[in-house]
This record gives sequence, C-alpha cells and structure tokens, in this order.
Amino acid sequence: MYSQPYKNPELVETLGRLLSQQILVLDGAMGTMIQALDLGEADFRGERFSDHPLPLQGNNDLLTLTQADKIAAIHRGFLQAGADLIETNTFNSTSISQADYGMESLVRELNFAAAQLARREVDRCAAQAPGEPPGKQRYVVGSLGPTNRTASLSPDVNRPDFRNISFEELRASYLEAAGGLIAGGCDILMVETIFDTLNCKAALIAIDDAFSMAGSRLPVMISGTITDASGRTLSGQTVAAFWHSVRHARPLAIGLNCALGATELRPWLRELAQIAECPVSVHPNAGLPNELGEYDDSPEHMA
Repeated sequence: MYSQPYKNPELVETLGRLLSQQILVLDGAMGTMIQALDLGEADFRGERFSDHPLPLQGNNDLLTLTQADKIAAIHRGFLQAGADLIETNTFNSTSISQADYGMESLVRELNFAAAQLARREVDRCAAQAPGEPPGKQRYVVGSLGPTNRTASLSPDVNRPDFRNISFEELRASYLEAAGGLIAGGCDILMVETIFDTLNCKAALIAIDDAFSMAGSRLPVMISGTITDASGRTLSGQTVAAFWHSVRHARPLAIGLNCALGATELRPWLRELAQIAECPVSVHPNAGLPNELGEYDDSPEHMA
C-alpha cells in the first residue's frame, strides 16, 4: 500500500527518530472536554444552523464550525499541558456518522476546518511557547473514527447474514473524510477505535486512494479497540490477528484505545508490543464505567 512518496520526508524521519528516543504524548479526550462546557442546542446550532430541521446537540464535530474558539481552547490546553500530538475534532466526521444529524453534505468542510484549526493552534504554540527546547515540534493527527456501522456483523440477531453497510460505502465515506484532513494540513492520519477490522481495511484503502489523488502520502497510525476481558475486538479478532490484518499498511504506530481502562488494557498492549514491527500507542479509557456510567480512575492511576 501507499506507493506515493511522502509529502514531507523530513517530518517522517524526525518522527521516526523521536519515537526511537522518547514517548510522544497524544492529547486527551475531546468528548469529555466538550461535555464539561455544558453546551445546549443553541450552542451547537450557532447562527448558521439555527433552522436545521434535526436536533444537533451531541454532534461534537459540528462545534468546529459553530464554536471554533472553544475547540481551539481545548487544543491549546492540551498543548500547554505538554502534548506532542493533537488530534482533530473529527471522530464522527464521516457521511455515515453525520447522517444521524442530516449533515452529510458538511463532511469535507468539517474535516478541512478541523485540520486547519488544529494546525493553527499547533503552529501558534511552536511560535509562542516559552522555555521549550529549541526546535521542539508538535504534530496534527487527523482522526478517522470507526463510524456507527459494522461491515462484519449483523445489527439484527435474527438475521445473521444482514449488513446495514457495504465495504464500498465505507470506503467512499472514509475517502471524503481523509481528503478533507489531508487538504487541511494534517501531519499524520489515524484510524482509531477500530472494533471491526473490515471497517479499518475500508479506511486504509480509502486513505491510499486519497494519497493517490493528492500525489503524496502522510504517516498513518492505526488503533484498535479491545471490548472486554477476552482480549478481542468486537468482530472477534485477537490482538495478534488484528496486527497481522493491518501490518501491510506499514503504520507509523499501531495501538489500542478506548473501551478498557489502563489496568485492563495493559496485558493486551504488552502482547501487541511483542509482535508489532513498529512503535506502539495507547490511549485507554479512565477505567470501566461504574454503575452510574461514570469513570473512577484518577490521573495518577492512569499514569
């Protein structure tokens, strides 16, 4: 895969060197930071979407357009806390996920605007940060989430053969999103929270298509999700099977995120690290949710 030359070979060389020397810190959760803002329906709509026929509260990615200053402030806070990698606010910026809100037509704009917003904050931090080592770099990671559909499993327990999404539909949706992220100025693309490896394969092929259209490529990170103590993805793959299913993409890093807390995720991360041929990433949940749906792990415990 990815026959196109790198857009910025020097950046790729720098990332490789840094990953061999130190741990690079990815920013924290976007969703919970947005929840803490306690925004209402009017905040999500802004003036531009005041007459949209469907409810928009909860469409966090839309805030890139309607509350750009608030999303920029979240990026800025993570940069000030020392993050090396800043993810775009695009976890649900595919036509498949945005269909819930009737906003499929905005996908290209959402991805482009989110990449530019993160790029602006990263560049501003590099220019203004006092007391940092000379030449310290921060990087923009374009987030491609899993969508709310699965290509491998039926959503109907009584119809195991039924699928509510096709591989080609996923591929087309990811292509549109990836194109916006690339045009917006991302340094890296990350396919994350992968619960179905077939979805991931559609994303990886779409990314390859986007690179061909752009005439150059970016580094790609891949991060899967272990859903329970069995150590398998939702579609049934072990950690080892997941790695061997995606290693052809020659990722910059392979990792695990979401679902489990740091303690529960650690053995599966160790297994992945033993077989992966590239650096390994991890960004776990703050433990498993308690009976109130809240998370109890402290920053100290996660560290």
